[in-house]
Amino acid sequence: MLPPDNHVHSEWSWDALAGSMERTCRRAAELGLPAVAFTEHADFTPWTLSPRVELPRRWRDLVTDGVLTPPPPDVTGYLECLERCRKRHSGLRIISGVELGEPHWHQEQAAELLESGKIERVLASLHSAPAADGRGFIEVSRRYDGRPPGDVVRAYLAEIERLIEQFPRFEILAHIDYPIRYWPAEAKPYDPRDFEEEYRHVLRLLAAAGKALEVNTRLPLHPRILAWWRQEGGRSITFASDAHKPDALARGFREACVIASAAGFREGADPLDFWRRD
Repeated sequence: MLPPDNHVHSEWSWDALAGSMERTCRRAAELGLPAVAFTEHADFTPWTLSPRVELPRRWRDLVTDGVLTPPPPDVTGYLECLERCRKRHSGLRIISGVELGEPHWHQEQAAELLESGKIERVLASLHSAPAADGRGFIEVSRRYDGRPPGDVVRAYLAEIERLIEQFPRFEILAHIDYPIRYWPAEAKPYDPRDFEEEYRHVLRLLAAAGKALEVNTRLPLHPRILAWWRQEGGRSITFASDAHKPDALARGFREACVIASAAGFREGADPLDFWRRD
């Protein structure tokens, strides 16, 4: 049996243009997943856009004077949709969730969202970085413009450190390797050993805080990082497709399970449990 997918987006995430909670649940049943967590985006950081960026038509209303401001999550509509899916798919454990973007920068908004007590799975993530000119923020993938890739990764991990230290109200750290998705083709190939000290430091802090590390399969997490996680005291992992459309659900999970097992993590007696170190 495949493990639960603990990081999935539907139409209730502003950037999931092809998302559908209902169709994702049907896909989960087809795959035999024991559970799926709809961790919809709660992004509070506005992004300054490059004039060269071509946006989907549905996002253009979010832009004012070259700045894209993500819309607030519709928690009421999301929870109502979740309950409808739970009734239709009683054999599937459907978990409510949220992916908080840069929650340490937006403590008040993040806390307000969590106060309802109706969100079960809480991911913390980092998608943004300060613009080079110091005016506003940009999406991390644009940080590579004119900057050495190594500097981008180190700055990202330094900000993850601040997230862990300043915002304790999360359960799972999402995609610790997020910048690698956009690694420049002309650069020296990515090798996590070039950043071993920085990765180990962040993993050590995460383990000491009692959090879980996400194995995100949108870009497979490098096995070496999983090994470092175990060596630095990490006790649990989750699997995450980061799917923004139904057919991406649990993509790459079989391969990820093999890598996780080789790193010393095992599934629990309950298929809903996180995988833990043996």
